[in-house]
Amino acid sequence: MARTGRRSGTAADVEEMLDELYVLPPPEFVPRREELAAAARTAGRADDAKRLRAARRPPLAAWAANLLRRSRPEEAERFLELGQALREAYTGLDAGGMKELSAQRRRLVGQLSRQAAGLAREAGHPLSDAVQRDVETTLDAVLTDPEAADAWATGRLEHALTPPSEFPSGAPPAGAARTEAAEPPARRAPGRTRQRDDLAERRRERQERLERARAEAEAAEQRLAERRDERAEAEAALRTAREQARAAEEEVSQAEQERERAEERLRSAREEKERAERLRREAEDRDRSAADALTRAERAAKEAAREAKRLSPRKR
Repeated sequence: MARTGRRSGTAADVEEMLDELYVLPPPEFVPRREELAAAARTAGRADDAKRLRAARRPPLAAWAANLLRRSRPEEAERFLELGQALREAYTGLDAGGMKELSAQRRRLVGQLSRQAAGLAREAGHPLSDAVQRDVETTLDAVLTDPEAADAWATGRLEHALTPPSEFPSGAPPAGAARTEAAEPPARRAPGRTRQRDDLAERRRERQERLERARAEAEAAEQRLAERRDERAEAEAALRTAREQARAAEEEVSQAEQERERAEERLRSAREEKERAERLRREAEDRDRSAADALTRAERAAKEAAREAKRLSPRKR
């Protein structure tokens, strides 16, 4: 997926950053989030950095649902509209509409979950059967729960969704059940009634256990995602610390090399100074010797001149 370019730091830019994050494959989420948050902090946008850091990495099922929402916007909008129609039919106890919409519900949930699996596979992260079931459950929740629909519409799910237990899955509306229950007891066989009651109770208990198991699984998945986030953040911090340590070590090494070169230049300069001093002293010694020799030569010349003059015959 192409990453966003340089931004000026407006609110719209932050929304685009968040949109980008939630369709990235889960392994890329935390490093990219840290990169964007660091850039925002460097640009002086502390609030934007805080929003980005608060974003939580979605598990695979939620990521696939986000990817579907972003990659198939027209189909996603039709799916959201179907969910609204289905909920209205349930509210209005429209049995005919409920039956038709429930059929569409099952068909579309299966179709879209397969599309989500295909998108995830193309992105290099194929879904297991368990994760694809979580995708189907999430899409079912989008159809039956307005809050779930609003959450999925943003394309930023942070966890898989679970449909409400009270919403029927293609069964006759509650009004029909109330009509049957209102029939006089004489028209129903007591044994059959007890069997139905026992069956309903077992189904209710099984449904409650299923809901508890799903809630526990979802909570465990969320905790796992949080632990993975923390581990990824720790690894990112460790990488940053190691890079900083390597940079500091390189600076120390360069400084030591510069110091060694400076010390070598200092030694060379001192040696040159000593050599120059030695040459100066030798030159001074030669100069003094030459001066002494010159003085002696001058004295001897004067004495010789006087002796020559003394010995010269005098003129009469």
